[in-house]
This record gives sequence, C-alpha cells and structure tokens, in this order.
Amino acid sequence: MKQKLLLLICLVSIPVLSGFAQKILTQTLRGVVVDRETQIPLSGVNIILPNTSPQQGTISDENGTFRFDNVPVGRQTIQASYVGYKTQALDNITISSAKEKILKIELEESVTELDEVVIKATVQKDKPINKMATVSARSFTVEETSRYPGSYDDPARMAANYAGVMSVRDNRNDIIIRGNSSTGLLWRLDGIEIPNPNHFAASGTTGGPITILNNNLLSNSDFFTGAFPAEYGNALAGVFDMKMRTGNNEKREHWLEFGYNGLEFGTEGPFSKNSNASYLISYRYSMVDIIDLLGAEVETTKYQDLTVKLNFPMKKGRLSLVGLGGKSYIEMFDSNDDQSEWSFDDWGEDLSNGSDIGSLALSYVHFFGTKTRMQTAVSLYGSAVTTQIDTFYLDPELIGNWAGEKSSEVKASLTSHINTKLNNKNILNYGIKVDRYFVSFEDSTINNGVFQVDTDVRNEQFDMFQAYAQFKHKFTNYIDLYSGINFQYLDLNDTYSIEPRLGFNWTINSRNSFKMGYGLHSQAQLRVIYFTQTKLDDGSYVYTNKNLDLTKSHQFVIGYDHLFSDNLRLKFETYYQYLYDIPVKPSQPEYSVLNFGAEYFIERVDSLTNDGTGENYGIELTLERFFEDNFYFLLTTSLYESTYRGYDGKERNTAFNGNFAINVLGGYEIPLRKTNAFIIGLKTTYAGGRPYVPYDVEATIAQREEVLDWDHAYEHRQEDYFRVNLRLGIRRNKPKFNVEIAMDLQYRTNYTSVYEQRIDPLTGKIYHNYEMALYPMASYRIQF
Repeated sequence: MKQKLLLLICLVSIPVLSGFAQKILTQTLRGVVVDRETQIPLSGVNIILPNTSPQQGTISDENGTFRFDNVPVGRQTIQASYVGYKTQALDNITISSAKEKILKIELEESVTELDEVVIKATVQKDKPINKMATVSARSFTVEETSRYPGSYDDPARMAANYAGVMSVRDNRNDIIIRGNSSTGLLWRLDGIEIPNPNHFAASGTTGGPITILNNNLLSNSDFFTGAFPAEYGNALAGVFDMKMRTGNNEKREHWLEFGYNGLEFGTEGPFSKNSNASYLISYRYSMVDIIDLLGAEVETTKYQDLTVKLNFPMKKGRLSLVGLGGKSYIEMFDSNDDQSEWSFDDWGEDLSNGSDIGSLALSYVHFFGTKTRMQTAVSLYGSAVTTQIDTFYLDPELIGNWAGEKSSEVKASLTSHINTKLNNKNILNYGIKVDRYFVSFEDSTINNGVFQVDTDVRNEQFDMFQAYAQFKHKFTNYIDLYSGINFQYLDLNDTYSIEPRLGFNWTINSRNSFKMGYGLHSQAQLRVIYFTQTKLDDGSYVYTNKNLDLTKSHQFVIGYDHLFSDNLRLKFETYYQYLYDIPVKPSQPEYSVLNFGAEYFIERVDSLTNDGTGENYGIELTLERFFEDNFYFLLTTSLYESTYRGYDGKERNTAFNGNFAINVLGGYEIPLRKTNAFIIGLKTTYAGGRPYVPYDVEATIAQREEVLDWDHAYEHRQEDYFRVNLRLGIRRNKPKFNVEIAMDLQYRTNYTSVYEQRIDPLTGKIYHNYEMALYPMASYRIQF
C-alpha cells in the first residue's frame, strides 16, 4: 500500500518539480463578439490586447469571430469597441500553455445617437449576464469558484461568501439566502431546470456534500438572491443560472484532475476537421473507490458522475445536447464497529443511502434576422433516493426501530423563449414552460413496534404550466426600467399564481448607481409533501396535504453601488420579504415548513394548512477589490432577521436566523518567471449561531423515541461560528501542458461547529457531533 501511494505521488509531482527555466510561451486567444440582447454575431468590431508589446489588434469577421495566435502566457486584457455600442474590456484573462482561450464578448448597444456616442472602456466586473436583472444579482467566473479558499471548485460553496448567503453546515453545500429555506433555491443549466446537482442528496433538498457540477465545464454564470426577473418561476429564495461552455471546435484538448471531488478525466474537441461541431465530456470517480483499488479498507462512500455537451452550429442557429448524471452510495454501519464506536452507548445504528440523478436536454436556438432569437428545448430529468436505517440494542428484549425510503421523481419539460430587441431602447422577452411530473414515494417506519406508512404512491402524474413576459426600456444610457409578469399553474390541485416583477436602475455617474426591485414570487410545495398520508381510525389513509396552495413571497430591494475605481467596489443592499400561505400544522401550532432544510431529511408531516406567514429583512454590505495586479479581496457583512408565525400566530425565529454573518477573504499570486505563479489565499468567517428546537428529555425517555420541546421552539441557539481557510497553490506552464496543485486547509476554532445533535431515547443523554477542527484538502490538475 505505501509503495503504491509513493509511486502515485512521484508520478504527479514530476511536472511540478522540474526546473522553472523556460522559453517564452504563447497560446491562441480567440472567440466571438455578439450583441448582448440578441446574441447575434457582430462583424467589424475592433479588438485589441492593450497589455501586449507590441500591442496586438484585429477585427471580427462576418461571423463575429476573432483570433490572436501568439499571445504570451499569463494574464491579459482584451478590449472590444464598435460604433454605436459601449466599449467592453475584460481584464485578467488567464492564458495557459496547454489550452486555447475561447471567449464570448457581449456588447451593449448605446441608447444615444451614433454621432453622439463617446467610446469609453467600462469595466463592470460582476454585471449579471441576464440583461433583465436589476438588483440582487451578480455574475461569477469559473476562476472564482476555484480561487476562493474553501470553495473546492463548488459554485454553491463559493456563493456562501456573498452578502446575504450562509451555508447550513460545513460538510454540505446547502445555502441559506436571506433567511429563506434552502429548498427555495432554483438550479438551471443552459436555461433548463435541473434537479439537485449534488451527490448524497436527500429528497426535496437542493444541496449535498459533493457537487456534480463540474468546474472544468462551466462558463461565467449568474447568481440571484432576491426579486429576480419574471423568467424564473417556482422559486422563493434564489437562482443559480449556470452556463456550460462549448467544447473547442478546432483542437482536441484534455485534462486530468484528482482531489476533494474525486478523480476526473475530461476531453473536448471537434468531431472532424471539416466541421464546427464539438464535444465536451467529463467523467469523475470517487477517491474512496481509488483507495479501495490500492488495497486500503475505508468507509463505503462511493460516487461517480458524467457530464456531456455536444454542440452543432447551423446556418441560422445552433443545436446542442447537454447531459448530466450522477450516482452515489454511502454506508455507515455501527454493526461493523466496536461498541465503543457506536452512535450511542447501549445501542447502534446502521444507515445506508443511495441517490441517483440524471438530466438530458436537447436545445435549438434559431435567429430570425438581426433582432430576434428563439430557444426551444425538450428535456428530461430524474432523481431517485433510497434510504434505510436500522437500529439494534445490547438488551435483547428491546425492539429496534426501522425506517425506509424509496423515492423517485421524473420530469419531462418543454420550454420555449423568444427574445426581441425592438430597438436600441426597448427589449421584449416572453416564453412558456410545460412540465409533466411522474412521482413515486414510499416511506415507512417502525417505532416501538408500531408500523407507520407516511407515503405510498406510485407513478402519480400531474402537470405544471408557466408563462412569462418581461420588458425593459432604456430612457437613456443611464436610466432603465424593467417590468415583467410570471404565471404559474399546478393542475394537481388547481392552484395558480400571477406574479408582477419590477426593477429600476439609475447610473448617476461613472462611479455611482442606484437600484430598486420588487417581485411577487411563488413556489409549489415539495412534491413529497402533497402525498404525505394521514391514517384514519378505520385504518385507511387520506392525503390531507394535497390541496395545499402555492407559498408566496413579496420581495422589496433597494441598492446602491459606488466604484472607488474600476477594481474597487462598495455595494449596499437592504431588503424586506413578506411570506404568506405557508403550510403549518394546527395540531402542532409551532411548526412551519419555512424551517425545511435545517436537517438532512425533509420531514413527512401531514394535515397542513396554508395559515402561516414569515418575514425576512436585513442590510448587506460588500466591499470588493476585483483581481488586479495579482491581488484581490472580498469583505461581506450581513445583518438580518428571519422570523415566522405558525398556526398559533406567535412570532418565532426561523431555524436560519443567525442574525449576522461576516466573511473576509483575499488572495495574492506571486509571479514566478512570468508564466508561473505561487498562489496564497485566506478566508475568515464569523456568523451567529442558528436557533434550534431543544429535546424534551423526560418525554423522550418515557416514549422511547425522540420528542422535541416545541414550547421553546427556536429560542435556544448554537454557539457562534468561526472558521479560517487557507489556500496554497502552484500554477506551472510548460510548452505542452500546464499543472496546478492546490491545498485547502480548513480550521474551526474550539470545535464549535455542531453539525449533528442526537438524543439517546434510553438514557436521555444528548450527543453533539462536531465538525473536524482541522481539515486539509488537496487537488492536482494537469491540462494537455
């Protein structure tokens, strides 16, 4: 075993330990320039690389494409200017020796007349890609998901650094946005809704320990934290609108990576030399399986995933096929361990869980002239979860409890969107989405010898219909107004919602801007909740949740941005959200589904009514220095309140009301002979402890099962949380390949991060399971 590990370390270290002396390395930089609203290619655009010596320049051709063949490896700036459009500059583009850099530059048409246009380079580093977004939105780069310490190439963990965003716990990437449940997050990939893109996911959740989304395949994407545009429906908390890049259509390239997310191999390139069609494929295998192959015995925690994108350009459009799939399985059996390692002193627990997800979408984009484009897609996604928990006791007279779940959801969708630029002042978008659900839920338990069936439905089918229209008017280059409306209908119980959206943006001058936004948002209940059963006295079951209405949220946002310079930005936002039609339980008046997501498992609670409400309000401050001169930093502060009212009308903290969160992170790249770099990053997080429902110890012992003290629901809090992350890395460029090695070191002070709290129903003893205080993670990537 030691010899095998030593051999593996030696093989991956050879490229890094070789000498740093090398000749000047260059690479190809190419791409396409398009109109930001229509995505139509623009010809005749002037493009320069201002930091090259001598300065390089070119003009986009009739297809909007451009090319630079000998760009020095390192960081470069590219600037594009065109008559009648605002000049766009992209800074700090990383040029590596083994991979061509392919860009899409989007230019925004100016509102002023052509002879009045003043060409001036503008740099809005975090401007959202979605042109309809006005507030609580930002774009992020792929590089940021790997640059930020503690992000582990995971978009969700990266987003936890932003103002208003908190993680639920360190060993998962579920995120809380402005006090809302993590179940209110919407995931989209290339414009198509996808299921929870994480391994080891529980039914109804939106996070997990390990992401399936592959950082090596993503492009710049958008993240929304409130009052988002009308095209996003069936979500209350936020939206991840992820974009996949297109494979290189001229040259075959490959990469190999292993680390926290497993062992990965990827490849991309053209199908043939005579075609612009391309493929992009990545496969990932868990590190545990690899360690097993080396002969070591480890806990059964296995996963694998595959991501594919095929792109076929056409004369007036393009056809693409995007596929994403993952399988995961974990076993934690106390019965395989010594008694001293059991979950409890006198009894143990065997748990197994498997989760599978898959998504496949065929999408076609067609351009009608130079003003209109239509995207139509058919997609199919599915997810399945199986869980079994069995208990055993030292006392043979005690009957062990048991719980099992077998759930699956399949959704077939048709979506179609039309984007039209009426003129340089007015943009109109509208679209429809039709979803057909096929669901099966089987949940049952045995507690103290009593058998209970929570759900028992197979292949139930129902539909959801969504439609939207949105319009943006630019009064001038500095003032624009957005309006939109979203319609949503669920035929399972004939519930619907009509939701207006508004946004206003005023660019006061080159350094200051003021923004406002409003949206009414709604979300259907988790599918499993509709089919949770109530057992009647005669032994029959009824669906007491099936007629639940959509949950709704009024969201108001005011924001102000100040640019101290092109690379230093201060952002302020304040918000208020009023949530209503929240499912609560009359027989347990302290209960509310707004607290879903605080635990791993989504409870199956019956007999709910839409009589609850909730409020979230707060202030967010962001001070950000974008990467420039090898240095960046980000400071975010969130002060907030998140409360709810159950059936009894009493105001209580939600499970996510930590009241405050502060993130400070930064990093520096030390250049090594121009083409290489040593990378160092540091992050600190300080956040308020989350409220929780304490145990009723006496009732737990008496009933021999967990009983919560709902009379004091969410009055107690966990300890405040403090964590430090350190990231160290080396980036090397050689003529035929480049290598990056990184080490993330996570430290939690005083072991205060409680990720699980359990009570022994035999003794009443409460066990706290803590996160590891010191947690190192390493990764290695080679591109060739």
